[in-house]
Amino acid sequence: MATAGERRFFNRELSWLEFNYRVLEEAMDCRHPLLERVKFLAIFHSNLDEFFMIRVSGLKEQVESGMLEPSDDGLTPPQQLALIRERALAYQELAAAVWSRDLRILLREHGICLCSLGELTEEERRALDGYFLTTAYPVLTPLAVDPAHPFPHISNLSLSLAVVLRAGDGTERFARVKIPQVLPRLLPVPSRSDGDGAGADARQIRLVWLEDLIAANLAHLFRGMVVVDSYAFRVIRDADLEIREDEAGDLLQTIERSLVRRRFGSVTRLEIDSRMPAHIRQLLLNNLEARTEDVYEASGPLGLSDLMGLCDLDRPDLKDRPFLPVVPPAFRSARDVFAAIRAGDILLHHPYDSFDPVVEFVRAAADDPDVLAIKQTIYRVGSKSPIVDALAQASLNGKQVSVLVELKARFDEENNIEWARALERVGVHVVYGDMALKTHCKVLFVVRKEPDGIRRYVHLGTGNYNAKTARLYTDLGLFTCNPDIADDVTALFNSLTGYSVQNEYRKLLVSPGGIRKGLFERIDREIAHAREGRGGHIILKMNSLTDFRSAEALYRASEAGVKIELIIRASCCLVPGVPGLSENIRVISIVGRFLEHHRIYYFRNGGGDAEEVWLGSADMMQRNLDRRVETLFPIDDPEIRRWLVEGVLAAYLRDTVQARLLLPDGRYERILPQDEAAVFDSQAYFLEAGPHVEPRGRRKARRSVRVGD
Repeated sequence: MATAGERRFFNRELSWLEFNYRVLEEAMDCRHPLLERVKFLAIFHSNLDEFFMIRVSGLKEQVESGMLEPSDDGLTPPQQLALIRERALAYQELAAAVWSRDLRILLREHGICLCSLGELTEEERRALDGYFLTTAYPVLTPLAVDPAHPFPHISNLSLSLAVVLRAGDGTERFARVKIPQVLPRLLPVPSRSDGDGAGADARQIRLVWLEDLIAANLAHLFRGMVVVDSYAFRVIRDADLEIREDEAGDLLQTIERSLVRRRFGSVTRLEIDSRMPAHIRQLLLNNLEARTEDVYEASGPLGLSDLMGLCDLDRPDLKDRPFLPVVPPAFRSARDVFAAIRAGDILLHHPYDSFDPVVEFVRAAADDPDVLAIKQTIYRVGSKSPIVDALAQASLNGKQVSVLVELKARFDEENNIEWARALERVGVHVVYGDMALKTHCKVLFVVRKEPDGIRRYVHLGTGNYNAKTARLYTDLGLFTCNPDIADDVTALFNSLTGYSVQNEYRKLLVSPGGIRKGLFERIDREIAHAREGRGGHIILKMNSLTDFRSAEALYRASEAGVKIELIIRASCCLVPGVPGLSENIRVISIVGRFLEHHRIYYFRNGGGDAEEVWLGSADMMQRNLDRRVETLFPIDDPEIRRWLVEGVLAAYLRDTVQARLLLPDGRYERILPQDEAAVFDSQAYFLEAGPHVEPRGRRKARRSVRVGD
């Protein structure tokens, strides 16, 4: 990555690749249990697939359309593509070595063997060949390629075998066999019949790759031909949906058509077996309309994201110790969820706090005869959602239920279409949001009739209403019945579901427009505090910071003497630690057991009761600030605000186990503890939080962690 002296910003794409390298580093970290390391390797490959489907495809489109001007980081699209290829090749080679020379060997030592067919006994081979004939063979469709048989379409993310054949007259033929995704990629080897299975063998898990079994049985598919050889290849295509206004008369149908088109997007990456002969490679390039620079060779299995399947094995000794999320005392002690919220604001910190209170909130609203209406935004809720089930039940119970389903949530479009139709069938008012703007905010709203009048209950979050990811991602969710926030949420839903135009809100910052304006005003306020000797201080935690205008605002604050601490998990375009520009800015990234997903914005504002903490769904990215419906919401409760600053943000800033420091040259360096007493793992710290509670049932850590310690 270029040094700060060469450019003012880091490139977003290269910064993201550095983040994915940090994920790969976790796969190399011997402190993690073995299957957790395998999980990180699978995530590395899955991340890379999505990067090529979305980010690389966008750069290629810019090149093809003649958009060759450099961005603010100084790199043109062709330069970015060249640097991406260079770095992706290096990281792919390293990832292959991590698998073949490290993890695969360690798995075997622990009784999990990914075997070659040559390692199996004759009896085991016969059993697997039987599986091929009874299960795989009927599913496979060999496709010849010749003048009478055009080259078949190769769908996105599909794994195939390029098969070289020799006919009876000696001529060479070519065929393609797709590895079926309906069958498990890793096949268990049938148990050996020798011995009683006792002792070490009882823990032995032996697996083979499905493509190896198919390759060994190709003769069954091509009778009368000689199978010369076969070579695996895998195609990654442009998967970024573009919806034009003139074709979006019905957004749901438009999304469905776009999902079909996604399978036919242009090729952005072609992974091939390194043994593949040059003429077969060229045949693929010609027919896939790909270029030489799109080819990535591999000497081992392709598509190693499928290694995630190993994490389902029943080997708790090779995984992180399980934990049980806590239900805060405020919910345990109250007679019902509404009484708990009426008593005061409650903040949940997932995954350490259970997601159950959120589910129970919707279920209680669905069954409560005094609840009149429920409104909610849905972005990613998962395939089996108790939240959506409760919304459906609420409608069946006669409640007024309105749900905004974001159909454009990338890679969740099909799932959201199914939920939208299921909710419509039971009478829920389903809207799909603005065609041009994704609705990314996380808002849940309940209207209830009570003895003293109508009361509105609100849940605002930083993460999706997804019970599964709530155990894997760090997020925050606020329950409140604050009247001003309730008014804002009412206005927000009127804007989302109708024609209401709302630009100013009492409490919330709302994008497009409002979050950028609100954050920049607060940055300018910290600049004024610093210049007047009151010590400006900003702490921001988010997924990515890639908005150049936001970086410039933080540069101005640094130049004015504001202390700025950034906790940015993934991409960061801002260059820290440059004298005269960003010497007061420190950037760390934390990659660990849980995906750091919450966004927290802290402004000292002179200190004391004037301090501000904002939470929400928005990163400092142009899309979040200008092209999405997002919300940031304030934390008004002083005890919760103090806990977020002194218990959460300070813990992350003290991390010396998972944290890496961003250097001015773009490299990330692990933050190493000076001594044993300084060893501090923020995620472990939250897992081990003590039983002490603050007002409103907010758990706090065993010892206070002060900002600046």
